[in-house]
Amino acid sequence: MNIDQVQAKAIQVFQSDTFMVHLWEDRTRGEQWVPSYDPKVLGLVGDEFLRTVSNNAVDSGRRSFEFRALEPGTHHVEFSKRMAWKFTAEDRRIFKVIVSPLSS
Repeated sequence: MNIDQVQAKAIQVFQSDTFMVHLWEDRTRGEQWVPSYDPKVLGLVGDEFLRTVSNNAVDSGRRSFEFRALEPGTHHVEFSKRMAWKFTAEDRRIFKVIVSPLSS
């Protein structure tokens, strides 16, 4: 399936600005979101996990990715929810990033 045929959440930013993507992750189940993007046009500047469940047996929370828009244009970031024992992704999320050039 073509990435342009999939429902994608749009994010609009200016070149050199940063933007955040927040995803729920349950590490107790072995879940991990893995981003796929072109590093020439988007740069990953931060990746943090905030544990939101206050139970010692559960390790789940919000995973936050911070990207910098390096080049103008329309770009895609695809997140695959991976589990170590599976060969295919459990889920995926696609973000369409529209980067406007800096005005002169």
